[in-house]
Amino acid sequence: MAKYILKRIIMVIPVLIGVTVIIFLITRVLAPDPAPVVLGEHATVASMHAWRTEHGLNDPIWKQYLSFVVDAIQGNLGKSYYSNQPVTAEIAARFPATVELAICAIIVASLLGVSLGAYAAVHKNKLADHASMLLALIGVSMPIFWSGILLIILFSGILHVLPSNGRASPMLAPSGGTGLFIIDTLVRGDFRAFGDVLAHLVLPVTALSLYSMAIITRMTRSSMLDTLGEDYVRTARAKGLLDRVVSIRHALRNAMLPVSTVIGLQFGSLLGGAILTETVFSWPGIGKYTVECVLKSDFPVVQGVVLLIAVIFVIINLTVDIIYAILDPRIKYGKRDEG
Repeated sequence: MAKYILKRIIMVIPVLIGVTVIIFLITRVLAPDPAPVVLGEHATVASMHAWRTEHGLNDPIWKQYLSFVVDAIQGNLGKSYYSNQPVTAEIAARFPATVELAICAIIVASLLGVSLGAYAAVHKNKLADHASMLLALIGVSMPIFWSGILLIILFSGILHVLPSNGRASPMLAPSGGTGLFIIDTLVRGDFRAFGDVLAHLVLPVTALSLYSMAIITRMTRSSMLDTLGEDYVRTARAKGLLDRVVSIRHALRNAMLPVSTVIGLQFGSLLGGAILTETVFSWPGIGKYTVECVLKSDFPVVQGVVLLIAVIFVIINLTVDIIYAILDPRIKYGKRDEG
C-alpha cells in the first residue's frame, strides 16, 4: 500500500512541471508585452525598457522560467505589477471568498445530485427517471455565465427577492476572522448578518452547482443501477426487507464509492469554474480578480492563481485516488501494480 501511494505521489511531479511550463509559456511568451499596458500610452521606450529590466522580463526565457519555478517552490509568486504587493498576499485576501462559494456549491450539488440519481435509478424508465435525466441534461448544457444572467434577471431584476452581487450588504459584512462569512457570522452570533450572507450566496451557488449536480446525478444513477442488479441486493429483497431499506442501506451505500470520487474531482473543478460565476455576480474572490488582472496584463497574479488552482486540483485528485484505493479492496496495489 505504501508503494502504491508513493507511486501516485511521484506521478504528480511531471504533471506539476507541465503545469508550470504551460503557465509560463502563456503569460511570458505568448502574451503581449505588459510594459505598455502597465505604464500607459505615454510611456517612453526608455521607461519601458527600464521597467522590463526591473521585473526580469529582459532576461533569457530559460532564466525567467527557472526563477519562476524556484520562487514558486519557496512560496514566492512574485509581486503584482499594479499594487506592488506580494501575489500570495493578494490571493490570500480573496481566496476565502472562492473557497466558501465552492464548498457551498459542492454541498448543494452533492445533496441534489445523489438524491436525484438514486431516485431515478430506483424508478428506472418511469416519469421520475426521465425528469431527473432531463434536469441533468439541462445542467450539463447550460453555460455558467448564461444561467447566472438568467437567475439575476428573474430573482433580482423581476422578483426583487435576492441580491445579485457581492458577498454581503456593506453594513453587515463581517471583518476579520476566518474570511468565511458563514462561519464568522455564526461565531459572533450575528444571525441578521448570517441571513444576509446566505441570501447573497443563493444565486451564485445555484449557478455554479448546476453542472456538478448534473454530473453527480448521472454518476449516481449509473452506479445505483449496477448495484441494484447485484446478487446481494436480490437476496436482501428475497428476505423480505423493505425496498426503501434495500435501496438506501444496501444499494446506495455501495454505489457511493465511485460517486465520492466524482464529488472530489468536481470540487476541484468548482474552484476553477468559479471564475465565470464570480465575474457574473461580482463575487470578490480569486476568479473575478484573475479576470481583472488578465485585462490589465498583471501576469504575476495570473500565474499565481492558475498555479494555485492547478496544485489544489492535483492534490484533490491524488487524495481521492488514495482514499478510493483504501476503501475499495478491488483496487490492486500489490506486486502486479507495483511492478
